[in-house]
Amino acid sequence: MSRDISDKSQRHPEKAHKPDTPILRKPNWIRVKAPTSQGYRDTRKILTDNNLTTVCAEAGCPNVGECWSLGHATMMIMGDICTRGCSFCNIATGRPDALDVFEPGRVADAVEKLGLKHVVITSVDRDDLADGGAEHIAQTIRAIRHRAPAATIEVLTPDFLKCGPDALETVVNAKPDVFNHNLETVPGLYPTVRPGARYFSSLRLLQRVKELDPAMFTKSGIMVGLGEDKQGVQQVMDDMRAADVDFLTIGQYLQPTPKHHAVMRFVEPDEFKSYESAAFGKGFLMVSSTPLTRSSYHAGDDFAQLRAARLAKFGS
Repeated sequence: MSRDISDKSQRHPEKAHKPDTPILRKPNWIRVKAPTSQGYRDTRKILTDNNLTTVCAEAGCPNVGECWSLGHATMMIMGDICTRGCSFCNIATGRPDALDVFEPGRVADAVEKLGLKHVVITSVDRDDLADGGAEHIAQTIRAIRHRAPAATIEVLTPDFLKCGPDALETVVNAKPDVFNHNLETVPGLYPTVRPGARYFSSLRLLQRVKELDPAMFTKSGIMVGLGEDKQGVQQVMDDMRAADVDFLTIGQYLQPTPKHHAVMRFVEPDEFKSYESAAFGKGFLMVSSTPLTRSSYHAGDDFAQLRAARLAKFGS
């Protein structure tokens, strides 16, 4: 059972000393309505009854109302306390609890009850574990295959930076349909945005997935509005394509609290469209580039299009 760390200073101790940064007013194009539908309430009940954590709630995703109303949810496994302290992230930082050995079964049960055709499984970073939680992720994949064999599975994994090569192999050998790991931002912003990670290690992780299983779809994403420039975004696209990444997501960064990294600007919808056009031109099979894009937003529909795009391009 996760600990109650609702107090902001306890959730993010590494940010407590930082001065507050005003949260900018959101433009009209990224405003969303508060969730009220019966579908939203039904999804929330299934997740609560199974004692499950979702990144939708923990990270304050703006699309939670729409997704939960449709019975879609991104399961966050291995607890709700992360060993990293990224400046953009609203997930609590600290020392996590021990892994719950029954969690893979509860996730699979929720997937079955929700009738999911496509499920996204993500997690906190677990630098306290020798394998970074790789075996727990693999067990969750296998449990879902057993309970909901028709569902396709997408994993959004940590970087396994402090683990040996066996960690990544463990996850790939469990055969998710999509392997996702987000680069999050341009390399020049890593020291302030993602200080516990390394850009080229994350890039190499995605490349290694393709070496281990060339047929597995790979996916990665970045946020914009953190202080990057257009040239930097284009370079990340080129780096991803060099690593043979199939699917790119680009979305607007939204500041969770005054202690988090500031929004440097709200990117106009037309700029997102220009990134989409450029990305398809560089050879991505699938691109989602809008202000509200998140890694798992419309993931099932996008996966169907991704599979169709590969069939059209390669015939298999």
